[in-house]
Amino acid sequence: MRYSIGELAHRTGLTVKAVRFYSDRGLVPPSGRNTAGQRRFDDAALARLDVIRVLRDLGVDLATIRRVIDGETTVAAVAAEHAAAVEAQIGVLRRRRQVLTAVADRGSCPEEGSLAHQRAILSEVERRCLVGDFLADALGDRPELAGVAQTLTPDLPEDPSPEQAEAWLELAALMRDTEFRANIRRLADGHEGGLRRDLAAEVRDAVTPAVAAGIVPRSPAAKAVVDGLGRDPGELREWLGVVNDPRRERYLRLLGVINGWAAPESLAPAFDWLAEAMAA
Repeated sequence: MRYSIGELAHRTGLTVKAVRFYSDRGLVPPSGRNTAGQRRFDDAALARLDVIRVLRDLGVDLATIRRVIDGETTVAAVAAEHAAAVEAQIGVLRRRRQVLTAVADRGSCPEEGSLAHQRAILSEVERRCLVGDFLADALGDRPELAGVAQTLTPDLPEDPSPEQAEAWLELAALMRDTEFRANIRRLADGHEGGLRRDLAAEVRDAVTPAVAAGIVPRSPAAKAVVDGLGRDPGELREWLGVVNDPRRERYLRLLGVINGWAAPESLAPAFDWLAEAMAA
């Protein structure tokens, strides 16, 4: 059976203009022409148009459709590929919805809202770039700190909770804070200078019992605790000035919310006690 362009349009639900466009592009070649020179199409053309219409409705581009028509790939393979792409887009939209909701709930002033909106619409690639830039600036390219970098990496889920979306907004601002970056970098430099990364754990184990026991920082008993750390007082004071930055602890708390980790133990009381004991 032979069909005119109008008949193909009627049978497929496409417009005459669309059928002519696909024919002009070689996707639906005519099987012949009538005596007036008008194009005529067979059942194979009708089947092709049905495939084209379905794929176009699903958002498949013409180049991929041509590959299907030419037998270079299958409809099933294209459908699987686009299903994966759609799933990724759904994840992006879910994250964006939650973060935008968090922005709306904040009720920020216009300037803050603009900045928050910029953070909210970050794509996954842009988020990774922001995190990568922060870690590279704060820790540098040091193999020995690879584990630390992994521990400090946020991973916003595809469908974040309102709390996770709100935490991401605040964390993104912290990662852009140049002073905070500098403090983290000083901690990393201290690692190379001899102040080991486990110093925080040593301080916690030595000072927390003293705080719990009510030992006054400016007392002989407190001096014994400080001396027991066996650290150079000048280096210890410098380390405290960096590690006792409330932004560091806030970063770790926000990171826990985003990654679904348990809330980290607060070492601020121990650090504050040690700072006062050192001042004595």
